[in-house]
Amino acid sequence: MNHVLHPSWAVTLPEREGPRLLHVNATATGGGVAELLNGLIPAQSADGISVGWAVISGTEPFFALTKRIHHLLHGQGDPDVLGRPETTELYRSVLRSQADWLAGVVGADDVVVLHDPQTLGLAPGLVDSGARIVWHCHIGTTTGDTTPPAAVWRFFSDELPLLDAVLTTRSEFAPDCLPQTAIHVAAPAIDPLSLKNRELTEREIADLLDGIGLCTPRSGVGSNSTVDAVVEQDQVLPTGALTVLQVSRWDPLKDMGGVLRCFSSFPDDVHLVLAGPDPSEVSDDPEGLAVLAALRADLARTPRRIRERVHLVIMSMRRPDTNALLVNALQRRADVVLQKSLEEGFGLTLTEAMIKRKAVVASDVGGLSAQVEHGRTGLLVDPLDDAAVVAAVRRLLADPALRREIGERAAAAVSERFLMSRLVADYRRVVATAPSSP
Repeated sequence: MNHVLHPSWAVTLPEREGPRLLHVNATATGGGVAELLNGLIPAQSADGISVGWAVISGTEPFFALTKRIHHLLHGQGDPDVLGRPETTELYRSVLRSQADWLAGVVGADDVVVLHDPQTLGLAPGLVDSGARIVWHCHIGTTTGDTTPPAAVWRFFSDELPLLDAVLTTRSEFAPDCLPQTAIHVAAPAIDPLSLKNRELTEREIADLLDGIGLCTPRSGVGSNSTVDAVVEQDQVLPTGALTVLQVSRWDPLKDMGGVLRCFSSFPDDVHLVLAGPDPSEVSDDPEGLAVLAALRADLARTPRRIRERVHLVIMSMRRPDTNALLVNALQRRADVVLQKSLEEGFGLTLTEAMIKRKAVVASDVGGLSAQVEHGRTGLLVDPLDDAAVVAAVRRLLADPALRREIGERAAAAVSERFLMSRLVADYRRVVATAPSSP
């Protein structure tokens, strides 16, 4: 069946006065790619690039399939699902009409950047437009079985040869069927002056967190809700309490359940905040509601002495500016920021914490290990080794001076390697060197 869909949301491309750049991804809010584009596109525009942004539409079965592909690229899941003819037809039928629409928007000398596997299937429909086609693959594995990613490359055997260039966070993430000359590494990047990263006063932090009921009960304890966030907690977060934070989507690969499991071995005076976007507002992530429900069930079974020090923050994406400030405040309030992902493409939440001079504990996987120099700008751990995770967090909590030293070095490292100006330059290099499509 052919699903007649068009991109659900698009920034109008500038009038044709030269080469233009169009980013295409699967969601305008929620997740690392949307977060990256919300900073990258204004930075590219300020740098004189004619740039636009389109977001594809999709059906529930389509996004369930692309989430499976997402996991396979992380080295997990059953690769046989991609060998079924109905799977191929489902994927391509959703994108077919959207590729036709986009082909009418772009033309020769334009560059279309397709982000992650949700959009790669647009490539065949764009070839005749004359636009150059770049795929930016933000995800992959450095530790998992290579069989699942190989199945993805076979699934995309029609699309991959049509690409003029591929951008990846790490070289290991790139398809091994493409020549090395087509592969370009572009690490994650942030804007330190954005709402999510700009400096906040202690008063601003307190007002933001009190405003959602995290630190001050709005109507007793329990679930406090506002238009911006829902906070689920037995007790409020006390002023000055040592706090460990993980911010991420409610995704099985982020291992929020594993963080909760480790928390039982944290010191008795430490609080844990687990924060993420409202999964009902993230259209391309069908697992979010189930993951959050499972976490709530785990928390309900946790002994009360532990449960009353755990705080769940479910943030609305409907007001992006307020969401960005909330994440900023949560990261600045934390004493240690944890990212216990089982696999991670790049992990902007880690970068954001580091620029705020926070001591971080991160999994030694993917884009996280590319950001952290163990023992100097953070601590890297095996995410499957709970004892190692606990030991690293406890070490930082017990040593304020070490937290300060690591935090200062982390901020300097991000300023040197992971600012948006560098990513803009990376894109200019790739767009300038990518050959025209045959």
